[in-house]
Amino acid sequence: MTSFLVFTVLVLIGIAVWQLTKIFDLTQVGGVSENSEIANDKDNSVNGYLMFAFVGFIYVFTIYSLYAWSDLVLGTPASEHGKDVDNLMAISMALIFFVQTITQFLLHYFAFKYRGKEGKKALYFADNNKLEAIWTIIPVIVLAGLIMYGLFTWNNIMFVDEEDKQDAIVIELYAKQFGWEARYAGDDKTLGKANVRLIEGVNTLGVDLADPAAQDDKVVTELHLPVGKKVIFKMRSQDVLHSAYMPHFRAQMNCVPGMITQFSFTPTVTTADMRNDEAIIAKVDKINKIRIKNSKKIVADGGTALDPYTFDYLLLCNKICGASHYNMQMKIVVDTPADFKAWLKDKPTLAQQWKDANAPKPVETAEAVAVDSTKVIAQVIK
Repeated sequence: MTSFLVFTVLVLIGIAVWQLTKIFDLTQVGGVSENSEIANDKDNSVNGYLMFAFVGFIYVFTIYSLYAWSDLVLGTPASEHGKDVDNLMAISMALIFFVQTITQFLLHYFAFKYRGKEGKKALYFADNNKLEAIWTIIPVIVLAGLIMYGLFTWNNIMFVDEEDKQDAIVIELYAKQFGWEARYAGDDKTLGKANVRLIEGVNTLGVDLADPAAQDDKVVTELHLPVGKKVIFKMRSQDVLHSAYMPHFRAQMNCVPGMITQFSFTPTVTTADMRNDEAIIAKVDKINKIRIKNSKKIVADGGTALDPYTFDYLLLCNKICGASHYNMQMKIVVDTPADFKAWLKDKPTLAQQWKDANAPKPVETAEAVAVDSTKVIAQVIK
């Protein structure tokens, strides 16, 4: 409410200043005034210097942004292909900064140098084949190089050979408003068939439990991955378009209703090791300082203090899929192979969960209760 009042006051002040300006103009009627809509040399010079000032502002703000917010980048990639993605991003950003720096300077410099002057006419020519060839060929070569490098990187990421498939872990990521579930294929490396029409009770993914391949599938709400092991993700959506985004693994793939999409990668850094990364330690410390500051206000208002933040990998939705899109996330834990096997072994199969949930309940037999007839008669007479 306070913000709205402040905004309203500022708007009213702006309107008042505008009206005062109009009143001032009316008081100058009959005097010498230069209110022509045509810019004069003074106007052009002012705009030229303003253009120079603006390009200076762009450079200063860019330098400040790199200094102030450089710690917000993700840092160490946690997958094998992450370095390739980061290299492609670094090359793209370097080219963008280089081109932006030159083009913005020339744009604003020419606006100043060739500003309008009385009696001076601009030189006009219809075309210049040499210039057009330069500014066409150079971008074509640069963009073609970036596209080819990007396609090469993408193909390396997406290609999974038969040897990798035999040793890989197959996991289904199931998206729905507003949460995630994961289904692990068993030793057969094959996920059972599924259909949304089969969703019922504990079978929240609509798995066809009559399919032999589904008998060893396991459904969980926390994703665990073994370090150094290839993981093939099969992705489905129950309702709308979602996007499985795992930022620290440099992985993202849309989850489309009615079809299965796929992405794969090999985790290279366990959760425990990433928590000991210097950049992550600094980020966690910064976040906890903010949480401590906010907790003081919350406690003062009678609330409960925020818990300290601990780093975890996350699976997020990178599509605006509805009102609770911001809360659609799943914790990812990268374990050692031994810890992963122990964790997965303790999880029941979906078939077992369905069997337990739908097992007939035992009929409770009424125990015979001995009744003392003399006491009953005595109570009635009394």
